Amino acid sequence: MKKINSIVKRIFDFFAALIGIIILSPIFIIVSIAIKLDSPGNIMFLQKRVGKCGKEFDIFKFRTMVTNAERLGKQITVGKDNRITKVGAFLRKYKIDELPQLFNVLKGDMSLVGPRPEVPKYVALYNEEQKKVLSVRPGITDLASLKYSDENDILGKVENPEEYYINVIMKDKLSLNLEYIEKSNLFFDISLVIKTILKCI
Repeated sequence: MKKINSIVKRIFDFFAALIGIIILSPIFIIVSIAIKLDSPGNIMFLQKRVGKCGKEFDIFKFRTMVTNAERLGKQITVGKDNRITKVGAFLRKYKIDELPQLFNVLKGDMSLVGPRPEVPKYVALYNEEQKKVLSVRPGITDLASLKYSDENDILGKVENPEEYYINVIMKDKLSLNLEYIEKSNLFFDISLVIKTILKCI
């Protein structure tokens, strides 16, 4: 049964991502032009993330920070990070920077719904129970994404953002991810996609 559900989920992901890319293509073009006009650098930001079975892949995002931002600070974004560009701030507010991940879904690196993929640095801190989140494809949205939609603001209010992220937010996210895996089915996924869209509007 799990195998059948996995096949159905993959078929749904593929066609939903394909349709989404086609419908959103005008927005992709407008955003790309805005990014190029706003600051020098690439339109896309690629970052190594850890996916299913611990396999690393490049996640696609619209670039929202200055070029080489990771060399100028941490891999997490805190509050009103001065590395964020003017256009980038708008894209982040409405989660538009995440849209290119539809191509990750099309490729099979990701699903529409599933545990958000982490960078290798933080995955290395997972315990055995938490590593169970790597048994499924990571997603564009999940329970944790909805709960921590204001994560940047939360981190901007604490004394040690990275320590707080690792010891508080990441632990809670992983608990929610494990909860999602237990509840996962097509209808639950669709409900989370709808909630995510409504949250961004």
